[in-house]
Amino acid sequence: MREEYGAGQLRRSDLAADPVTQFESWFAEAREAGIREANAMILSTVGDDDIPSSRTVLLKEVDRGGFTFFTNYESKKGRELERRPVAALLFHWKELERQVKIRGRVEKIDRADSQRYYFSRPYESRIGAWASRQSEEIPDRTSLEQRMQEFRDLYPDTGSDDCVPLPDFWGGYRVLPDSVEFWQGQPARTHDRFLFRRQEEGTWSVARLSP
Repeated sequence: MREEYGAGQLRRSDLAADPVTQFESWFAEAREAGIREANAMILSTVGDDDIPSSRTVLLKEVDRGGFTFFTNYESKKGRELERRPVAALLFHWKELERQVKIRGRVEKIDRADSQRYYFSRPYESRIGAWASRQSEEIPDRTSLEQRMQEFRDLYPDTGSDDCVPLPDFWGGYRVLPDSVEFWQGQPARTHDRFLFRRQEEGTWSVARLSP
């Protein structure tokens, strides 16, 4: 299986002064192109065995502070981030023949910010956050459905945003980028790659990488 790329080019003169602004521009173009779940990203963490693990999560906010996603703090990724608060992110918008690779430190966001997002979620998603012992082994699907019903009974849907409280074990993480790479597919695998690196004074250096 092989495809030839050529949807566009990326030149140094095309780049914004900082990677977050550049990401926001590409993200907007991905959404305008109608890419389904353009905010889907691969999150990689490192376990105690020094072996990375990856999964798809959804970007929920990006700003100058970093890239934010939400999850169960007691999940496998949550436990790994607690022990080693570093991560890598990968966005792949194949329709545009683009990738963005992000590496950096990770921190929990304020509980008030987690609560604001949590209360914006649909009722069933809030119930699911309580019912799921994320990453733990369970006997069958029925046991999960029973837990869902238990929490529906405990927190009935009143139509209020706060009828299901925010669990202590659930909230947001922010990835603080130290490096961001922008990748644009090119013919004959001669892809355009530019790497932003954060400098000690907070500015960014930019280098073109060989494909």
